[in-house]
Amino acid sequence: MTRSSRLPTPVGHEEDWAPSPDKGREGEGLGQVGERNPFLPYNKKLVELARNNRKSPTCTESKIWNEVLRKRQFSSYKFLRQKPIDNFIVDFYCSELRLVIEVDGDGHAGTVEYDNERTRVLEAYGLTVVRYTNDEVLRNIEGIYEDLSRRVRILEC
Repeated sequence: MTRSSRLPTPVGHEEDWAPSPDKGREGEGLGQVGERNPFLPYNKKLVELARNNRKSPTCTESKIWNEVLRKRQFSSYKFLRQKPIDNFIVDFYCSELRLVIEVDGDGHAGTVEYDNERTRVLEAYGLTVVRYTNDEVLRNIEGIYEDLSRRVRILEC
């Protein structure tokens, strides 16, 4: 596979990219745009930042993690927190469902274009991206659980 058939890697950063440690062996398939490939590229430089983010989650990330996603409480699916994918760190990721869950805080109000581009890139890998606001997590965690249950049923088909 040629580099041009993959999603773009930032110029000068090729050595920072690797297949996701989630599945497979090092050096195997980085996947083509639109291909449902289990191997997702990630920037190695984001691993330490993701680790730090897991150690100090936001209040809303803790709430959705503890009340909906942790320890396979949500069906039997395993979710990861602060998962590097491509040049981003997503809040939660389920590899079995290829599902990304993002919790958008108050700081996301001015980043609509960035969030749209980020979603476009992640969806190009065949991922489904779901976004919830801090307010939704704090005031309607039951509704989030119901929404995710509905979405999982659809993704299982």
